[in-house]
Amino acid sequence: MDLKQLNTFLKVSNLLNFTKAAERLGYAQSSVTAQIQQLENELGVALFERIGKKVMLTDSGRRLIPYATQILQLSNNMRDAVSNSEVPTGSLAIGTAESLSIYRLSAILKEYRRLYPEVDVELKLLNCFESLPNLTTGAIDIAFIIGNRVETKNVRQILELKERIQVLASPDHPLTEKKRIIPEDFEKEALLLTGRDCSYRGAFMKRLVDANVVSRIVLETDSIQVIKQSAMSGLGICVLPEVSVLQEVSEGRLIPLKFDTRDFMIVSQLLYHKDKWISSALSEFIKLSKQILEQR
Repeated sequence: MDLKQLNTFLKVSNLLNFTKAAERLGYAQSSVTAQIQQLENELGVALFERIGKKVMLTDSGRRLIPYATQILQLSNNMRDAVSNSEVPTGSLAIGTAESLSIYRLSAILKEYRRLYPEVDVELKLLNCFESLPNLTTGAIDIAFIIGNRVETKNVRQILELKERIQVLASPDHPLTEKKRIIPEDFEKEALLLTGRDCSYRGAFMKRLVDANVVSRIVLETDSIQVIKQSAMSGLGICVLPEVSVLQEVSEGRLIPLKFDTRDFMIVSQLLYHKDKWISSALSEFIKLSKQILEQR
């Protein structure tokens, strides 16, 4: 087996589509198929099941992912360590939530790509509960997460920012006129919420449950953009990080309700695994992130 085969395997396992993997890698589809077949022959197992047009990982394929990821990372680390170049090269995999990728990371990534064009940056959008496992397996080099504070001996925190959570509605919603909102005001109101694993959604729902409020959830999605558009269309009330709605609030398309969320205790954190080898690409990303985020 060679590194090219492992890289192709990881791309197919991520996309579960040979055609899309070929497009991303710049190969012919027949080349991708041949590489996967060669890898399967060398390992003596099937890595993918092909049922009609659907591609699925086998158990062997799922078990190979962390090993393939570590081998490719070691290869990049080796290349970086022995290189005489002072300019960061190689790859950098960043795991983050949608809200942070748009509203916190975009400026960092733009500047990072300008400074270090030789680094291949991969951004992976993850749910709150996916970041730590991905750090542990090495699927990502660093995570930028939002939610409850992560405090574990397995990760190192680079920085932490307090995040305000807001409850919002369209300008014509009746609750925007109230000077003080209490949990009972949400009785049977249409709610547009993030997934059940989202910490700030959990904090909001706990407040309603504690007040014996009957909630009416009409939308659950991990897409903050969908939630915002739905709220602006008047479909219901949403609960989102302030950083993700700054533009909509400033333009008057969403109105923060006067509901006390100070005890939600949400933070965003930049983390990496304690055993992670800090390449020059990762080191420069950390420095730039601290420089930009600590100014805000």
